Amino acid sequence: MSERNPARRADAVTPKGEVRDEVSAFVRKVGLMARPNAAEDGRLLFGMDATMSRQPTWDMAISLQAGMFEAIPRDSHLQVQLIYFRGLGECRASKWVLDATALARLMSTISCQGGNTQIGRIFSHARDEHRKRRINAAVYVGDAIEENVDALCAQAGELGAMGLPLFVFQEGHDSRVEAAFREFARLSTGAYARFDSSAPQQLADLLKAVAAYASGGRAHLKLQSSGAARALLTQIEKR
Repeated sequence: MSERNPARRADAVTPKGEVRDEVSAFVRKVGLMARPNAAEDGRLLFGMDATMSRQPTWDMAISLQAGMFEAIPRDSHLQVQLIYFRGLGECRASKWVLDATALARLMSTISCQGGNTQIGRIFSHARDEHRKRRINAAVYVGDAIEENVDALCAQAGELGAMGLPLFVFQEGHDSRVEAAFREFARLSTGAYARFDSSAPQQLADLLKAVAAYASGGRAHLKLQSSGAARALLTQIEKR
């Protein structure tokens, strides 16, 4: 795909497996907290690294991420868009949807493919979409960086200046990746967190907390009782 087109449209396909009950319950609560009379829907951009290094824990991560979207009720007033990269230059974005079943179907069938990270393309896509219409929050989940960190920091700072916070979630314990991810979050006035692939509840709580933030801002995030939500809120309030 050409570098001039940071994301291509991806069609949804048949779902795989059932959504975990615990994740559905979490996101259902988020939907109940959303603004029923909001002038416009909240918008959440969800970016994922789908390169081969994430394969060992991919099924767990996809189950939680797809479950998050599929469980968001139609009246939650939270629009979501998925963008992911993998392989040799592949980077795809879905449409913005309120009924997120299509995204859950797509995510359930994504497989990892070897290739370098394309975080810059996700940041560029976020910038372009935000210019068209405000995005309340952007999530990025990954475990590696193979790009120029200074260039990515410049992009993260641009997003922060535009009022688009990045919630950056790291899988694994690479200290170089952690330092860069923390800087992306700081520069964008967002937040960073690491999740343990052996404890899926952590990622579920993190995703729920960001969905709450995107649908209702800090006020909704404050209503979340999980430790993940409190940690993200603490970082945001320090910015």
